[in-house]
Amino acid sequence: MSEAKSPVLEDLVEGYRHFRSSGWSQNRERWAKLKDGQEPQVMVISCSDSRVDPSQIFDVDPGEIFVVRNVAALVPPYETTPGHHGVSAALEFAVQVLKVKEVLVMGHGMCGGCKAALSQSLRGNAPGAGGFVDDWISLLDEAREKVVADHGDSGRAAEIEMEHAGVRVSLENLMTFPWVRDKVASGELTLRGSFFAISDGILHLMNPDTKEFEPVD
Repeated sequence: MSEAKSPVLEDLVEGYRHFRSSGWSQNRERWAKLKDGQEPQVMVISCSDSRVDPSQIFDVDPGEIFVVRNVAALVPPYETTPGHHGVSAALEFAVQVLKVKEVLVMGHGMCGGCKAALSQSLRGNAPGAGGFVDDWISLLDEAREKVVADHGDSGRAAEIEMEHAGVRVSLENLMTFPWVRDKVASGELTLRGSFFAISDGILHLMNPDTKEFEPVD
């Protein structure tokens, strides 16, 4: 006997049916082309948060952006130690195989990962009780020190600074990858930072000179 469908699954299936009748069937030519491969020009590294879907924010069609999502939109530094390096693998594929022209790191407002990094509320927890998250967001420990020194470890002002700092950390870590660094130096690849404010829906781009985030008109 098959398992009864849940209301959540029913919603997903209904969404699929709508996509099948409108999104897919009305764009058969595009889907036919995509079945043979993909040629996105940009890789977006964003948070897993359900409120910040890059495809919706940038209003793009399938095949236009190559997306990696994880807690707090973090990129770890380049390392070749044994383990499973998901972000590094995706970055390698995007830059070396797909040959994207840009990598955009997108942080966002009200990021739970950045808030936990700031408060260190999960520090010392076991895996399954926050330990995996804490280990991941420890990538922000060094950046946290300056944020706490300037703004404390709680409050919205400090959280925003931590969210912005997370983007800067990921951009710095991207430059530790040899093939990324080489392509940036040759002009084949551009790295960009951005920030999406959930509260007002405004996208901010990081000024490469000042490292500040400026709203998009």
